[in-house]
Amino acid sequence: RVADLVVGVQCGGSDWTTALSANPVIGAMTDLVVAAGGSVLMSEVAGFPGSEHIVASRAASHDVGLQVLDMISELRAEYIETYGQKIEEVNPTPGNKAGGLTTILEKSLGAMAKGGTTNLTAVYDYAEPVTAKGFTFMDSPGYDPASVTGQIASGCNLVAFTTGRGSAFGSKPSPCMKIATNTEMYDRLTDDMDIDAGRILTGAATIESVGREIYEMWL
Repeated sequence: RVADLVVGVQCGGSDWTTALSANPVIGAMTDLVVAAGGSVLMSEVAGFPGSEHIVASRAASHDVGLQVLDMISELRAEYIETYGQKIEEVNPTPGNKAGGLTTILEKSLGAMAKGGTTNLTAVYDYAEPVTAKGFTFMDSPGYDPASVTGQIASGCNLVAFTTGRGSAFGSKPSPCMKIATNTEMYDRLTDDMDIDAGRILTGAATIESVGREIYEMWL
């Protein structure tokens, strides 16, 4: 049953096409899973500074919204205390910048697209079991292999992983679908990719159609 699905949504090696194709596609897939009674878990808190107020505004309750804001505030304080830098000074990563991302706000708005349009129902600590239905969030590192590991430990039985610059990450406990944000990279790493979301950039497909393609592949 779809109600038994807990889908982890993840991005890694993002580039300028990620926010235009694969991440919105995951958002469309998220809405389908949630509408059918399943759960979707987003993470990578380091990718959200700058758009946390937008995520918090979607919270199903006041307490959940505060958890989002507190999570980002603690992250900012941690970077200052540990590195003596604002997170905006170290994120996007060098790889993100090489792929055309210029600011953390630009990166975070793209990352947020994976969450679709429904209410945020719960916020979890790293590897805490997911019990809520709907769209949820886990506090995790920005490093995607560590983040996905936490999602699987939380109970994710499927993982949707978008990448623009390429990633060979996979996971044995929970099937990991790789969604390429551009066709050039999909063709170059075809053995590691499952879905070419770059079709959206050329008009050969829509966000909604590719989102449903992923959803139906899950089923």
